[in-house]
Amino acid sequence: MTAGSSKDAVKAALTTQALETPSWAYGNSGTRFKVFARPGVPRTPHEKLDDAARVHAHTGAAPTVALHIPWDRVDDYGALADHAKERGLRLGTINANVFQDDDYRLGSVTNPDPAVRRKAVAHLLECVDIMDATGSKDLKLWFSDGTNYPGQDDLRDRQERLSEALRTVYDRLGDDQRMLIEYKLFEPAFYATDVPDWGTAYAHCLKLGPKAQVVVDTGHHAPGTNIEFIVATLLREGRLGGFDFNSRFYADDDLMVGAADPFQLFRIMYEVVRGGGLAPGTPGAPGVAFMLDQCHNIEAKIPAIIRSVMNVQEATAKALLVDAGALSDAQLRGDVLAANGALMDAYNTDVRPLLAEVREESGLGPDPLRAYERSGWQEQIEKDRVGGVQAGWGA
Repeated sequence: MTAGSSKDAVKAALTTQALETPSWAYGNSGTRFKVFARPGVPRTPHEKLDDAARVHAHTGAAPTVALHIPWDRVDDYGALADHAKERGLRLGTINANVFQDDDYRLGSVTNPDPAVRRKAVAHLLECVDIMDATGSKDLKLWFSDGTNYPGQDDLRDRQERLSEALRTVYDRLGDDQRMLIEYKLFEPAFYATDVPDWGTAYAHCLKLGPKAQVVVDTGHHAPGTNIEFIVATLLREGRLGGFDFNSRFYADDDLMVGAADPFQLFRIMYEVVRGGGLAPGTPGAPGVAFMLDQCHNIEAKIPAIIRSVMNVQEATAKALLVDAGALSDAQLRGDVLAANGALMDAYNTDVRPLLAEVREESGLGPDPLRAYERSGWQEQIEKDRVGGVQAGWGA
């Protein structure tokens, strides 16, 4: 699939597009100041999957769910995978958590204390065991490790510790599994973050081997960063493993994808289309994983996730409608305005009728949000999910 394809080809590409929703987005979340609880929020990983199944049922584009360990820890991961399958889902990326224990105050895998490093690596290896049990193919690693003050720790030593830990986990991966390394400019480390940018993540991936790839979280960059350039470069190098889709305005806001800057999302998706990133993966060449990573603090969870899926679908449809021939001709002629116009014509196209056609031809309602409202699911879970402890940050 290339940009500027026919309407039928665009519809076919949209029909096969798959997004992964994060289990934690169905729970309560918030800022450092307050977590607002809502009625009907899941209490268990199984109930999270029940909600995720509603998103997939109304969008037809969200067949996998990412888990976060230990937030989604269960006694029987095979049974959890069966629960997902019964609801038309699969368990996707396994996300490790080495940032919430008190032991990680000075870092996890880069901590100066060898005992803390061993604890962190043991958790990462546990996550690979969980991948084996669930059939998951991707292990996603984000490290809050870093320092707050100059001289607090040796920057080179921390990179060596990181490299050693990554190698241990990489060597444990199965032939059909991969490691996705995420980066973040800052927070909670405010002087030096150990994996602050795509270059650092990419360097570690190159050293590790082909099963290590980079994750681009769209909220993890400095203001003004050209994220689509990063996407284009990583695709060109064959090292773009996936996305964490969200939207930012100030920092790592984790707002709904496309909410603050839908034009940026379009530009990113154009580079994905241009670089062949929509192609489905194969056992020997896994494709790009498109995952949402959002916190729905003040809005209803399931409708917000449905809206996010729709936002990505709309940006993808517009990217597919770019007239690649006209754009290339204008670029080669040096016609700056015509080249920019080719992109803007596609971006300004109202693709909602096209997406409604795609859904109706797939046996879905044309408007997923309205379909969810009519389903009665929200009223039912608010009635049934009384008692117990709601999933969430607990702050």
